[in-house]
Amino acid sequence: MNDIRDCPVGTSSSAALKLAELALWRLVSFFGDPLPDLDATIAADPGWALARIMKADFILSLTEPAMVGDARHALDEVKPLLAHADPRERAHFDAAELCLAGRWHDACAAWDRILLRHPCDLLALSSAHLFDFYRGDARNLRARVARVLPEWNAGDALYPYVLGMHAFGLEECNLYAQAEETARRAVAGSVKVPWAIHAAAHVMEMQGRHAEGAQWLRTRHDEWALDNGLSVHNWWHLALFQLESLDTAGSLQLYDQHIGGSASQVNLQWLDCAALLWRLKLLGVDVGARWHQLALDWAEPVEHAGYYAFNDMHALLALLGSGDLPRALALLATARARAEQGAGDNRAMAQEVGLPLMQGLLEFAQGDFEATIERLLPLRSVAHHFGGSHAQRDLIDQTLLAAAAHAGQRGVARALLNERMLAKPRTPLTEHWAKACTARVK
Repeated sequence: MNDIRDCPVGTSSSAALKLAELALWRLVSFFGDPLPDLDATIAADPGWALARIMKADFILSLTEPAMVGDARHALDEVKPLLAHADPRERAHFDAAELCLAGRWHDACAAWDRILLRHPCDLLALSSAHLFDFYRGDARNLRARVARVLPEWNAGDALYPYVLGMHAFGLEECNLYAQAEETARRAVAGSVKVPWAIHAAAHVMEMQGRHAEGAQWLRTRHDEWALDNGLSVHNWWHLALFQLESLDTAGSLQLYDQHIGGSASQVNLQWLDCAALLWRLKLLGVDVGARWHQLALDWAEPVEHAGYYAFNDMHALLALLGSGDLPRALALLATARARAEQGAGDNRAMAQEVGLPLMQGLLEFAQGDFEATIERLLPLRSVAHHFGGSHAQRDLIDQTLLAAAAHAGQRGVARALLNERMLAKPRTPLTEHWAKACTARVK
């Protein structure tokens, strides 16, 4: 049989296909949990390999070290089924195995080979898209989707989600007008596409359109905020828009209501918590016990260090913010040791960007602002190699601005502010840093 996009599948069960399509929608829309649907798919056809591979792909996309064993178990269950699987599904198994081994670049290449034969294979596209993001591969965030988008039927129920992916890739390649136009096309119909809403929010963040960005997210609240895996991240974007206008009280209110505490349950959400609190710390805002609660909520940050450098850096922020210097040092030591021993992509991510960045943040927390600048300034040109978006990595520039203000390094501050003001209009946040850096020049 083939699925509705003419991709060959190793099942003859229409019930299993229907359930897998529902799970695929959840994977790309972030609405609900796809695992129950995938378990139901497996129950409908226990011999269908792809359902278990989809389960492993989803688990791995969470970048949760504690869940890697679950992905391993799902793929182990696939092995006896491979003899009867079709070539496409065997290729998906190979890609998932590479991803499980931490070879994210190779996994993306394997998913790309699948897309060359099956350009409407949304499982391959969505998996590669996320790991392009985690690897900071902006070119392929855009180009990989561009290579298949013309092959899609615009009437396909999931076509808007492909448009949303393309919009985000365009934004990360600084093609802002195209990105916004594509994002708006994705949400023009009745389909809720949180990833496209998120892509447009990124455009507005990068262009300094903070008031418009806040309105964009608020007017589309019902399309992304309820039972959606992106809700915490989009609330974080709304909090960033408020920070751009120096509404620190409003940002903290969003943190308390929608971002921190019980709202966040996994690394991808805790890092948003840490990123927001750190920005507030740089502005001199006392966030009270929130740092301590976040450090308590974070699941074993030291023990799990060394899996993904981007997550490690944010876990370090939580420990530094809570004043737990011993655990912060232990996290850094564990991340360094595992990077030296590791064989996956995280080794290069950590050694090139993650470890020096964490060292610089540690030095900032200890008040050594000259060392912070010396450590972080060279990272600006390579920071994308450890993943995240332009908006997320702006934390580095804001830390540098704070360090330059404290150290009285006028040249560094001037260069960073000039770059910022030519990229987007002067905002209250930019004015704050301009005044802070001028006032503290030695």
